[in-house]
Formats: sequence, structure tokens, C-alpha cells
Amino acid sequence: MEDLRYPIGQFEENSYTLEQVNRWIEEIAHLPEQLKTAVRGLNDHQLDTPYRHGGWTVRQVVHHLPDSHMNAYIRFKWALTEDQPTIKPYMEAKWAELPDASMPIDVSLALLDALHNRWATFLTSLEPTDLEKTFSHPEAGTVKLGVNIGIYAWHGRHHLAHITSLRERMGWNN
Repeated sequence: MEDLRYPIGQFEENSYTLEQVNRWIEEIAHLPEQLKTAVRGLNDHQLDTPYRHGGWTVRQVVHHLPDSHMNAYIRFKWALTEDQPTIKPYMEAKWAELPDASMPIDVSLALLDALHNRWATFLTSLEPTDLEKTFSHPEAGTVKLGVNIGIYAWHGRHHLAHITSLRERMGWNN
């Protein structure tokens, strides 16, 4: 079950290089297209299949990504405009149970595309000193923006792997 929950492993980086940050930003920029490819051709039954026993459905994963990444985008803006702001976490498991998590996925695919277009442009504009700015997470502590870019690049790959590994296990290949 651990492999299905974390198919690419957990994020473990606490430092970064500018080259690494640029690769992470590219990953963030390309996630919407990769996600569209990963879900292309899936029917409602397949979209409503959990990626693991007790896990979210593919549909919930697709809707979760813009929910999570919108929160992240706002956290970045707070960290650049305030002195080490304390961010508000959200109950992602409860958000995944709200009525909009059962909508057609096209809405969230479009939202993620627009969000990542703007977010990648924003991230590319950051100066090296901006990457050292921080916010305070009530559970995770102090988080540097440079590391947080890596966390969200990983987060996209993590959920993308949930979908692609399910497709492979179920024989739902494109």
C-alpha cells in the first residue's frame, strides 16, 4: 500500500540549487499538459476508480491539484509581500468530498492550465533572494520558497503517478 500511496517516494529535499529550481519550475509549467494526457480517454467509471484501496478517485485527484496549487500560489504571494506570514492550512481530504469534486474534470483541467501558466510565469520572475523568503506553516514550520517550488513540482509528479500507475495496473493505457 505504501508504494501505491507514494509511487515516486516522498519529497525529501531541504536545499536547492538555482538549476534545480529552474527544472522544478519547468515541471510545474508542464504538469497541466501531462495531466490531460494521463486522463485522456478515461470514462466516468474509470475516473471514479480509486488509485488505491481507501484512496481518492482519479476524479478527486484531478480536482485536488488545482485546489492545492491555488493555495500554494497564494502562499508564494504572501511570502513575497509579507514578512514570514503564517499561512492557513486547509483540510484537503474534506475538500475532496465537497460537491465540486464530483464535477466533470474538464473544469479543473482548464483551471490548472490557467493557474500553472500564471504560476510558472510568476516563479520564473523570482530573484535568487526571493527564493530564500519564507512562510510559516503551522504543521511544517518555516518553509523557504525555493524548497516549496520543489515540493509542488514533486506534488504534481506524485499525483500524476497515481493516475498513470493505476492506468497501467488496470490496462487502461492510451
